[in-house]
Order: sequence, then structure tokens, then C-alpha cells
Amino acid sequence: MRRRSLPGSLPLDPVEIDTGTLELLPDPDRPSAFMVYVNGVESSFVDLEDPGHLEFEYMQQMRLAIRERLREKPASRILHLGGAACAFARALATEEPRSRQVVVELDGELARLAREWFDVPRSPLVRIRVDEARAAVSAMREDAVDIIIRDAFAGARVPRSLTTSGFLGEVRRVLQPGGLYLGNLVDSPPLPVARREVATALATFRHVMLAVEPPILKGRRFGNLVVLASDAPIDSQRLQRDLLALPAPVRLLEGRACREFAGTALPLQDEPDPLALPEEFVAESPSDHRTGTR
Repeated sequence: MRRRSLPGSLPLDPVEIDTGTLELLPDPDRPSAFMVYVNGVESSFVDLEDPGHLEFEYMQQMRLAIRERLREKPASRILHLGGAACAFARALATEEPRSRQVVVELDGELARLAREWFDVPRSPLVRIRVDEARAAVSAMREDAVDIIIRDAFAGARVPRSLTTSGFLGEVRRVLQPGGLYLGNLVDSPPLPVARREVATALATFRHVMLAVEPPILKGRRFGNLVVLASDAPIDSQRLQRDLLALPAPVRLLEGRACREFAGTALPLQDEPDPLALPEEFVAESPSDHRTGTR
């Protein structure tokens, strides 16, 4: 059976990148779209004719969380930790072209191909920097950006160095006063990773929320959760209303509900951390979840 073709001259076979392989799978319902796999894991979804389209539910949630900030400050400076196909940066550039984005991507060849294949807006709209995410944040000056989006994965996990109190302390230093941090993660019941990440955010920022689909919250399945954190209040009523209107409705935990979700979980610390989760922890069904960008 002949495989469905990709837009333009994009390759159907896997391509080697610095950290493994990149493969594109055509979408049967959108002729100009395809799923991007990095080392066999769904990493991005790109529609070349509709850059504003976001297929991944957690990206739809993040866009809603950012939208009000962009209305208040259209020329916001946005830092993405994790790039892959730059799907989210493409969508934000379409929604607010006055924003200025920097995407930090560890894989240099992947970053090059994203420029060549995926129609990423040129600098100064979107700049791509090849670097390790935490090192890039640590090298930045104070109050450098308005929004930081952590969407970096090593396989099925967020690198531990991007989850700790030390990392979030650097994030807070780099954010403008009142800036917004969003972190994408994947977890399985009983959500031990998410609970510690929420505990870490609560120990660092004044205002913390968690966006989670009810079946994930109730422990019925694994999936993506989004941590939101800021030192300025977040309009939770507006955001909750918008999240409930998504095709996959989302619950927003805040205040007491967020603290109860964290429970007795302790903030993640840089090494050594005697309570660190085992290194062998991975999502139970990595072939089904969507990590997003790397």
C-alpha cells in the first residue's frame, strides 16, 4: 500500500538528527499537515497552510493562558524552552506578530530542519537558539522576558534539571515582574510528578494553577498537565471559562485546590535530592501520549 505523500518535497523516511531520528507522518484529514515524531514519540503537529492550528490539547490550553497577556502587552518577549517543529511559536506569531520569541532547542540539526521545512517565521519574530534549556536561562539577564514556556522532553520525561526549585528560581529571576511561567508535563496515576512540580511552583511563586483534564485528575488515565505560575494574579475565572469551551474541557485548580493536589509532596531540589523520583520512571504508554516539543 502506497504511503500518503507529504507537502512539497518533505521526506517520508526517517531522517537522522543530532539526538536520534526525525520522522514526518502525513495527516489523513489535512493535506497540508503532518505529525512530527522525534525518536518515535509524537513531538509536534504542523499545518503548513494554517500556522495558527494547534492539534495538541495542552498547546490549546497554553494559548488561552497566554492570550490575555498578549492583549495587555502585544510586544511581549516570549521564551520557549524546547522547540522541535516550533509549532507553538508559529501559532503565537500568527496570533500576535508584535511579540518577539526565542526558541531554545538542544538539537542543532532539528533546529536547522525546522527552519528549512516548517515555515517558522524569521527573526526577529522567532529566533531559534541551539542550547541546553537550563543553561540558556541561567545565562540571561534579570527581567529579560514576559513569558516562559517549558516544553522540553527527553523521551517521555521532562529533564529533571528543568523541574527543580533551583530552575524555577532562575525562571523567576529572568521573568519581568508579573511575568508568566507555563510548564508542560506528562504523568500517570497517581500523578507523583505533577504533585511535586506543583509543590515546587508553590514554593517559588505567589500564584500557581494547574490545568488538567478531569479523567487525568481522577486517575483514570495518563496525559498532559500544564502548570501556570506568576507573582501577579491570574484571571482564573476568564481562563476557566475559556478552558471549559475547548473540545476537551479542562479543569483549573488554584488556591486551596492546588495546595490540596500537591498534598504532602515536597518541592524538587537540585542534586542531591533523596526524594527524587526513580530515573526509570516513564509514562505507562509512551506511544499514546504527546510530549510536545523537545
